[in-house]
Amino acid sequence: MAAEDLITTSRRGVLGGAVLGGAVMGLAGAAAAPALAQEKKAPGAPTSARAADFAKPPFEKQQQPWPGLTDPMVPRPDHGEGTYRGSNRLAGMKALITGGDSGIGRAAAIAFAREGADVAIGYLPDEEPDARAVGELVRQAGRKFVGLPGDIRTEAVCRQLITQAHDQLGGLDILVNNAARQVSQTSILDITSEQFDTTMRTNVYATFWLSKAAIPLMQPGSSIINTTSVVAYDPPENIIDYACTKAAIMNLTKGLAKQLAAKGIRVNGVAPGPVWTPLQVTGGQEPDMLVKFGADTPMGRPGQPAELAPLFVALADPMFSYTTGQIFGAVGGRGGP
Repeated sequence: MAAEDLITTSRRGVLGGAVLGGAVMGLAGAAAAPALAQEKKAPGAPTSARAADFAKPPFEKQQQPWPGLTDPMVPRPDHGEGTYRGSNRLAGMKALITGGDSGIGRAAAIAFAREGADVAIGYLPDEEPDARAVGELVRQAGRKFVGLPGDIRTEAVCRQLITQAHDQLGGLDILVNNAARQVSQTSILDITSEQFDTTMRTNVYATFWLSKAAIPLMQPGSSIINTTSVVAYDPPENIIDYACTKAAIMNLTKGLAKQLAAKGIRVNGVAPGPVWTPLQVTGGQEPDMLVKFGADTPMGRPGQPAELAPLFVALADPMFSYTTGQIFGAVGGRGGP
């Protein structure tokens, strides 16, 4: 997307790279099994989820074109749709979440809405089906929803995303920099300059541009939450460009927290371990490796997006007023902050 292209309300403006739609290759027509076996509950109903209930590998071999969608994944990721229950912790607040249509961003959007916040999400146009589903869940919680499609690899789009979220929500109290690009390559010789640039712009530049645009609009008590990763601390050999962006985000989080403390704006991060999201099935991992994705953690499985949402809620909660410059891990038992 060119810098002059406008973001129109409807989609998820964050992940960079070539935008492709499509279903899981070789899985057309297959029913997606839920990642958590549970009884159906209304939005906001109490959770009965236990760690033992979440899906464990081996998984089916699968792959989607970038940027991927939620429903074709087997098992389907759990974002807390049927389990997250809010307690008004974010009542009246206004939040923007990049990459909010799926994965960890979707789980955060659901949790924020059920905690009383109005929510805007950024996403890519090809992710429209996922964005619409998130919008329905936010509205079911009785909160305002704003969908903002666009490609955040340019500063102009990032600035416009912040302006539109602020104007349409009537303020901006929470910024979640979550959208990311990850492509597995076994050798640095296979990482093209185009891939490296896309990963840097999506993950690091966009976090910088979005934060820079949001800060002048934020009041004391606001917060910025950045999604870093366990790979910032222990980079795997197959995603070295992605890992260095997550290390940069971790470092940016800590430095910016010091700079903004006097303004009353808190900056913190969440460092996930392996989490079952479209990021993994769209090139983030090799299809053969996806079969055993997360099996090497002490818990023996990947995390589900629903398991990350409470950390984002906690870091956005004004009650955590003395918490800034911190990275909260959810890694399944190995590595991390």
